Parts: sequence; structure tokens; C-alpha cells
Amino acid sequence: MTTHLMAKSRLAIAALAALAGALATSATWAQNFPITSGQRQTATAVAQKGVPLSELAANAPDRYTVKSGDTLWGISSLFLKSPWRWPELWGMNLDEIKNPHRIYPGQILILERANGVATLKLANPVGESAAAPETVRVSPRTRFETLPDFALPTLRTSVIEAFLAEPMIVDAAGLSAAARIVATQEERVLLARGDRAYARGTETPLLDNQNKEQLFRVFRNATPLKDPGTGEILAYEAQYVGKATLARGESTTDVNGPEGSTLSAVVPATIDIISAKEEMRVGDRLLPEPPKQFASYTPRAPEGRIAGRIVSVYGSTSIVNASQNQVVAINLGKRDGIESGHVLAIQKDGARIVDKSDPTKPLMKLPDERNGLLMVFSTYERVSYALILEIIDGVRVGDRLINPR
Repeated sequence: MTTHLMAKSRLAIAALAALAGALATSATWAQNFPITSGQRQTATAVAQKGVPLSELAANAPDRYTVKSGDTLWGISSLFLKSPWRWPELWGMNLDEIKNPHRIYPGQILILERANGVATLKLANPVGESAAAPETVRVSPRTRFETLPDFALPTLRTSVIEAFLAEPMIVDAAGLSAAARIVATQEERVLLARGDRAYARGTETPLLDNQNKEQLFRVFRNATPLKDPGTGEILAYEAQYVGKATLARGESTTDVNGPEGSTLSAVVPATIDIISAKEEMRVGDRLLPEPPKQFASYTPRAPEGRIAGRIVSVYGSTSIVNASQNQVVAINLGKRDGIESGHVLAIQKDGARIVDKSDPTKPLMKLPDERNGLLMVFSTYERVSYALILEIIDGVRVGDRLINPR
């Protein structure tokens, strides 16, 4: 009996140890954002020689205290002319800031200028304290607590959080294969949260998966996203209207036919509407809810040469102008090497005018001018979504995109 209890105790301890290790690993993974080799090389080079004073922002402060609500992008904007060059800001203080994402409210950043270059120092590195921590006595019991992380985010994700749950980009094949709502209870015309409806797969039936809940995004009016230059359809942007869960899969059954015959009838799948952005109806389509992904936005310039254009302003096909903090679709995607975090410059085409000072009245085209910056946060094969970070004048569909340098 004693041996059996000891074996069970060892198994329990091993299980707890494995759980603790898994939690520690997941917490470390969640709290440490990726740093590319290129970013580290840039930071190392800057750490050795500093940042030229010419690259500092015009009003770069000599001293700045990090506040709650700050972002890495915002702090980079304070010190550097080009916020996407944050690895250089990190390199200015490589000895103290081992990870640029680990900057915390309360830290004091000191800007030092000497010999034509600038370096950044940390006045109160994390871990230093003027007073010893208070001793707290705890009773021997099990406690579960999430590990807080107050490090600064790269940018405020609140402006795109709602958007991350909505966009639905599909190609022509995915659009034609999407399941659809075919009927409602009591012949209702419109569906809202809490309602039950019936759906069928277009190419393959909707079947139960007993191992996990099956969620679907409901959409309608898939709008083609066309390349502004060639007119080619790159993908379809589906209008998100809500979310549903599969309650029961499709099947078939026998029903009585004319003159005592038996017919085979389709029994559509049963779905329950669990959220609704707007009312749904028969004919709306269903696509499986994509798996949630850990999002890390690290602003940086693309490594290769980029040339693209703005395809549309998200939310309306009739809107052609976008402003700061709006989301736009661009004609660059994974196939073009575009990644989340890539910063692109928006270029406004120079106007075509007539030189009235010349008697021959020649046609002139003014130089293209940079009009702002956007950052990609969601990529697909042929298109991506980007957030407009900075803007000088209104951004229009068709505006060109180039490397920010």
C-alpha cells in the first residue's frame, strides 16, 4: 500500500512539474516578441557607433519618462525622424535594453549627444529599487495567478482589435464552395443572436465534429478586390455579418413520395446564431472560423524593393478616401514577401498641370510626394490589410506604395 501511494505521489509531482514548465514556457513565449536577425544586426551596428544627430527628430527630448499608454512606435517617433527605424533606437541602448519590447512605464530614457552622434541611456533599469521589497508571509496553499506583463506594446491594437475578428478574404474557389443558410424557423425573414437556422454545404455537406465546437463566420456580398493598375481580381472581401455554431450536421432521410413511393430527402445542418453584427437571412454564406493566432506587430521596413497600390478602404465600396487610423487593402501579399509589421510609404501622384508661364503652354507633371505611412497587420496570398499610421493629406484608392526609406 505504501509503495502504491508513493508511486501515485511521484506521478502527481511529475504532472505538476510538467504543468508548471508548460505555463512558464507559454508565459515566456507570450511575453517575448520576435526579433529578426536583421533588426539585431542593425541594433548592434548602431550600438557601436551611435545614431547620427541628423537622424534625430527635430524636438527629440533630452529626458523622457515612459508612461502607461505609450507605445514603442510613439517613443521611436519622439527620438527618431523615422519611427520604423526602432532597432536603431534600441541599438542606442543595447547594453541595458536586451529586448526592445521590454520597456516599461516609469523607466527614464536619457538622450546623450556627443561627437556628432546620439546614444540613449536608461536611468532606472528594471530590477533596481531604492528600497528592499516588503516581506510578505503566505500560508502553504496552492495559488493560481496569471503573469502580468506591463511592457509597452509596439502600437495600440485597440484600433484594429475589432477588425481582426471581421475581415474575410476568399478566392473564387473558396467563395463558390462556401456553405449557405437555406432556411429559418417559422419562416423568419431576418435572423439575430439566439435564433436557429438551417444550412447546407455547397460542395461537401456540413458534418459534425464530435471532438470540438465548430464555429462559422457568416458573410454576404463578397466584393471583388481589383488591382488598380491591371483590373485583375486579386481576391474577394466578404461582408461580415455574424457568427454561428454548428448544432447538428447534415444527413438524409426517407420521406413518402407520390403513390406510396419513397424519396430520399436532405436534412440540412442546424446552426445557432451566437453573435450578430447585423441581421442575417437566407442566402448568407458560411466559412469556418479561422484559428486564433498570436499577433505581434513589429514595425520595420521591408528588406526587398516594394511597389504596390491601395486597393480599397475597408468598410465601404463607395469610399475612396481614407484618413489616419483607417484600414485599407493593398495589392501586395504573401507572394510578394509582405509580412505583418512591414511599414510602407504612401506616395501621392503629382498633379498634371499646364505651365501657363510658357507661351507654348506645355503639360507638366509635378513630382510624386510622400503622403504618409501605413503598417501591414494581416496578410493573405495576394492582398493584405494595413493601418494608416501617419498622413499628410487624404489617402485615395490607387495611391502608390513604396519602401519607406
